[in-house]
Amino acid sequence: MEEIFRVIVKTMISYGIILFIFRIMGKREIGELSIIDIVVYLMMAELAVLAIEQPDTPFINAILPMFVLMGIQMITAFISLKSKKFRDLLEGEPVIIIKNGKIDEEEMKKQRYNFDDLFLQLRQHGVRNIAEVDYAILENSGRLSVFIKEEENQGIAVPLVMDGFIQKKHLRMIGKNERWLLENLHKLGYKDIKNISLCSYENGHFFVDLK
Repeated sequence: MEEIFRVIVKTMISYGIILFIFRIMGKREIGELSIIDIVVYLMMAELAVLAIEQPDTPFINAILPMFVLMGIQMITAFISLKSKKFRDLLEGEPVIIIKNGKIDEEEMKKQRYNFDDLFLQLRQHGVRNIAEVDYAILENSGRLSVFIKEEENQGIAVPLVMDGFIQKKHLRMIGKNERWLLENLHKLGYKDIKNISLCSYENGHFFVDLK
């Protein structure tokens, strides 16, 4: 009876601690979890199970690793917020799978993303014909963002500068180079790229947000 009581108490305490840690770590949708979020959550679940199933083991042995994991996650989240390179290393970058109705099969192979997954997500967006798609972007979470062609072809906002760094891949995507970007930013009065938090480009217009 005493052992059952200890299991119940440990379960309640573990539940409270995990709930507290997840609240501290911030709100994220399940589909938006990064790889490191998933790893932390799985490890915490395993630690909680071990604490409950081994009533004779000191409870601190299970609680301490939970808080260590919380610390690791918060540190990596802070570094990710400050450094795009670190964020890309951990979470990867969104990639364009469809551009102007054409599938980029090479990019699909790199991402290990097959046609069944592609067509499934296109159907979920109500797309019946790939030719209708202007852009389809595979997000870090594995979700597909789909932009349907419109009569006026509004296009999408392409980030050209993030956290003070030029996004060369995005420049190539729109057929431009760094010189073109710098010249246009200078005309707008932005002399130092490092001071720019975000610069996006859409339909010939720049949006610039300074740090």
